[in-house]
Amino acid sequence: MKKNKKQLYKDFPNNPGVYIMKNNSGEVLYVGKAGDLKKRVSSYFYKSHNRRIEKMVQEIEDIEHQETDSALEALILEADLIKKYRPPYNIKEKDDKSFLYVEISDDDLPQVRLVRGKTESQGERFGPYTNASDLRNAMRILRKIFPYSKHKPGRYGKADRPCLDAQIGLCPGTCDGSVDEKEYRKNIKSLKKVLKGEKKDLIFDLKKQMEEASEEQEFEEADRLKKQVFALEHINDTALISEPVFLEEKGRIEGYDISNISGTSAVGAMVVFEGDMPNKNEYRKFKIKTIEKQNDTGMLEEMLDRRLTHDEWELPELILVDGGKGQVNVMENVLDEHGLSIPVVGIAKGKKRNKNEFIGKVPEGFNRETLIKVRDEAHRFAIKYHKKVRKRKSLGE
Repeated sequence: MKKNKKQLYKDFPNNPGVYIMKNNSGEVLYVGKAGDLKKRVSSYFYKSHNRRIEKMVQEIEDIEHQETDSALEALILEADLIKKYRPPYNIKEKDDKSFLYVEISDDDLPQVRLVRGKTESQGERFGPYTNASDLRNAMRILRKIFPYSKHKPGRYGKADRPCLDAQIGLCPGTCDGSVDEKEYRKNIKSLKKVLKGEKKDLIFDLKKQMEEASEEQEFEEADRLKKQVFALEHINDTALISEPVFLEEKGRIEGYDISNISGTSAVGAMVVFEGDMPNKNEYRKFKIKTIEKQNDTGMLEEMLDRRLTHDEWELPELILVDGGKGQVNVMENVLDEHGLSIPVVGIAKGKKRNKNEFIGKVPEGFNRETLIKVRDEAHRFAIKYHKKVRKRKSLGE
């Protein structure tokens, strides 16, 4: 007798947590997270989906769930269970390494950044996380509680003044050397505990440290710990939970170019290719706002920095820039500032645009002919937008 699949989730709560879908052999098919377990799981059986999800739904014979105190903890638990079970509808072998991880370097004052699984490990990693936007939102929340550095250790203490993140309390001061090293190491230790799913143990430890600090009349330290405990006990941001991600066959490439005449009416263009095909719905245009003179690298820096503030935009597998070593370097520096590790390749074209010299290593799985198409499309799109801006300016609009 065929099981009524509504019975599989009828007792699920309307609370945050993870769900584990299994087939009739007990094999884990898919692990997902939810701000409302019952509502999310029921959506698989009442909404229309693509063929791949429909196929999975047909195979489901059992659904388990684990509640969490918050959406953030659901995100962390989901990553842990994906790593444990490697479900086929979460992971395809060839795509596995494209997932994001949180990497904490093993330096004396560790750097925290987001990296793809295909990059070589340079510290302790937590993940994999299937949704880049969810992870970035989660790390933004955690950084408010436990400030950490995104700067490269080699640049610590080199800045003349605090960076913008330090001014708003997110960077501990590694930029200008004002960091309290003992406090910073404590923050990193706490952050690791959260990423390991040990929030309850961490809160217990912090409360104990808070009592000890009070007894020793270290009231400033006690107040800092109290604020951390309060923040951890009140994390409840369902915005961290987006729709489930089912991997597609194509990777994502973003191509960038600048167009201007001696610095005037300067614009930037971002094009997106999925596999070897452009996705024009994902193209973006930027009016350059902070650079007034001829400075293509400065303009690229502004454009990429503004692009990376959009957490709702999917991160690429590769960034392609129209330019040489200088352009590649500035793009890599911006990525470092945002704690991201994404390969950057440049194509130097020469004054007559008659050559294709590749700057940087083209990662495995990416076709050079496709990258030339991305470069040419970014150039075309940038020029088209620049002409439009100049025309409007000449008409006084």
